Amino acid sequence: MNCPICTADNEEILWRNDKLRVIAVHNEANAPAFCRVIWQNHVAEMTDLDAAERAELMETVYRVESAMRQVFKPAKINLASLGNVVPHLHWHVIARFADDANFPAPIWAAAQRPSATVLPADWPQQVRAVLQKEAV
Repeated sequence: MNCPICTADNEEILWRNDKLRVIAVHNEANAPAFCRVIWQNHVAEMTDLDAAERAELMETVYRVESAMRQVFKPAKINLASLGNVVPHLHWHVIARFADDANFPAPIWAAAQRPSATVLPADWPQQVRAVLQKEAV
């Protein structure tokens, strides 16, 4: 198995426990504020988890959404679990801004304009601080 999520390195980890991790994503050109919530074990679908694991995963997705809303005050948060390219269970949590390159279209659509969104360089540390403060 050659899963890039299982073998990832150089990730900026914002929060983790023994079952999942939250990372900042910096390589999505049209998404200036993007986090990924990743299930540690290699499973492909939500139904590969038991009910308690699904609840824990989704609670973490909601915590990341809440932290990003606090830090960024975005126009919208997008949540997505695709896994078509990499079938390893993960959720995208994406802050959207009225002046980002694609808004209101998905970030993976063709850009509609140059992005005017400017975020502080330390945004991952700000999100990390909120997640650590709210850790249960």
